Amino acid sequence: MALLTRIRGPRDLDRLTPGQLAALAQEIRTFLVTEVSKTGGHLGPNLGVVELTIALHRVFDSPRDRILFDTGHQSYVHKLLTGRQDFSRLRMKGGLSGYPSRAESEHDVIENSHASTVLSYADGLAKANQLLGKSDPVVAVIGDGALTGGMAWEALNNIADAKDRPLVIVVNDNERSYSPTIGGLANHLATLRTTQGYERFLSWGKEALQRTPVVGQQLFETLHGAKKGLKDFIAPQGMFEDLGLKYIGPIDGHDLTALESALTKARGFGGPVIVHCLTEKGRGYHAAENNDEDRFHAVGKIHPETGLPIQSGGGRSWTSVFAEEMVALGHEREDIVGITAAMLHPVGLAPFAEAFPDRIFDVGIAEQHAVTSAAGLATNGLHPVFAVYATFLNRAFDQVLMDVALHKLGVTFVLDRAGVTGDDGASHNGMWDMSMLQIIPTLRLAAPRDAEQVRALLREAVEVEDAPTVVRYSKGTVGPAVPAVGRIGGMDVLRAAEEPSGAHRADVLIVSVGAMAPTSLEVADLLAAQGITATVVDPRWVKPVDPALPGLAAEHRVVVTIEDNGRVGGVGAAVAQALRDADVDLPVRDFGIPQEFLDHASRAEILAEIGLNGPDIARKVETLVAKLDAAPVEA
Repeated sequence: MALLTRIRGPRDLDRLTPGQLAALAQEIRTFLVTEVSKTGGHLGPNLGVVELTIALHRVFDSPRDRILFDTGHQSYVHKLLTGRQDFSRLRMKGGLSGYPSRAESEHDVIENSHASTVLSYADGLAKANQLLGKSDPVVAVIGDGALTGGMAWEALNNIADAKDRPLVIVVNDNERSYSPTIGGLANHLATLRTTQGYERFLSWGKEALQRTPVVGQQLFETLHGAKKGLKDFIAPQGMFEDLGLKYIGPIDGHDLTALESALTKARGFGGPVIVHCLTEKGRGYHAAENNDEDRFHAVGKIHPETGLPIQSGGGRSWTSVFAEEMVALGHEREDIVGITAAMLHPVGLAPFAEAFPDRIFDVGIAEQHAVTSAAGLATNGLHPVFAVYATFLNRAFDQVLMDVALHKLGVTFVLDRAGVTGDDGASHNGMWDMSMLQIIPTLRLAAPRDAEQVRALLREAVEVEDAPTVVRYSKGTVGPAVPAVGRIGGMDVLRAAEEPSGAHRADVLIVSVGAMAPTSLEVADLLAAQGITATVVDPRWVKPVDPALPGLAAEHRVVVTIEDNGRVGGVGAAVAQALRDADVDLPVRDFGIPQEFLDHASRAEILAEIGLNGPDIARKVETLVAKLDAAPVEA
């Protein structure tokens, strides 16, 4: 790593020769494979942007020139070139974030890790520069599917309206949506598009097509007119230039000379310009290049030589349980269809897609569209299941509320990675969904505690045809089965309190939500050791609150709720309101995630930090019960 260790900031790149730059790119790829294989992370996207990131930092002067990355998981190379080369604790407590982080570096402008937002940020930054009399360009790097998000096109519509704001949009096209155009041809096309010779080239193309025997005229007619059609035939620039945006490309995203030439042209343009770069996801790492599924988009710990995962602990994932049950349901019911927002494999819908290829819809990174499209499917008699990370459903709240719930439509939302997810940081913790969804009329929300309940609750959810249903579960390995010892109303009793002596009621009713069942049982055991009796129930369906819960609560002295969701507006708040409405006046203590943006760390570390574990909860409940014991008895 002789060259990489000499790079402490972007301007150190200026002193390198073309040969040294090529060697640096190779060193960076070796570093990424070696280091990310130890920790896990977004490997494929970063292997694909090595040359592009080097070129960006040679042409632009960060941090004066603002360089923004959409989704942010393609920023590892950017971190290396801006002085952050200790990847030993990447995505771990105290280590580097897997996304841009303003706390880490002045070169990180935004911390977005939800897709399709960067162009709106860039639009605002460019407008501010103009108002402040600054001529520094803003650079927005977008790609990896983010242009499928509607917000990106809303931003483009506004960006194109201002011809004199320096804003460079770098489209990192790594999905091979277009035929590869490489090397000198890419640079030549860029030059053609900025000279009058390009118009003559288009005219020649029209004549050549019309002279071609048999198929020439037909081919020409299919291009919908000579100028725009031939442009689109040669390269996908028509849609951008129709918006009034200057287009340069496509450029070979691994040719440093071509990249620097194109970016320099774009910097000097003085207005909004798109630089279209063709990159290869996973480039330079044989295991990623040979992986057609996602080219190692995100990996856990792997063997760097083979790319094979390093087994750790075993056990099944929550996602795989859902995947199996979806296939089983698909065989039983022809009306069930699957929807994904560019996450077919991560959310577990790939087996369903393989079994029922005509009944799966990947809408791209467009959660809002996914929800309303699901509403259309349901309106026409199908039952859509939209599987999505819990944190990404935040983006489609209005559609869930107005397009599904208002219309009383049977759409099932399966929320993967709910609760504390940990290593991807604040933006990926699924801690908002149960608060957000609590306010939607008619919606029903289930939180399974184990694999058996994932299957059972999914089946119950798709039976509902007149309201939206939600099934949410955690990230990672599903634990052992948590058996019920009884049933009260629709709730499973996981532990029955021992009969209290004398005339006293049982002490504590613990309402356990989803994956917090083992923690809830641990709390009950710790309380029992202190002579405090506790009942533990799993409502299964946490919205609406089970009608039997207030009556059961009245048989206890205090109610405790334990959930891996934000405390504000969560299940605890709903239970407290249900008790008030039923005139059951009891102390209620809700344990959940504080309304804070939590730094990246493991799930266990975060739960310990926020006190959402057995010992911490038990101590607080013991204190509460002690206060009740010490309170004077009313006459």
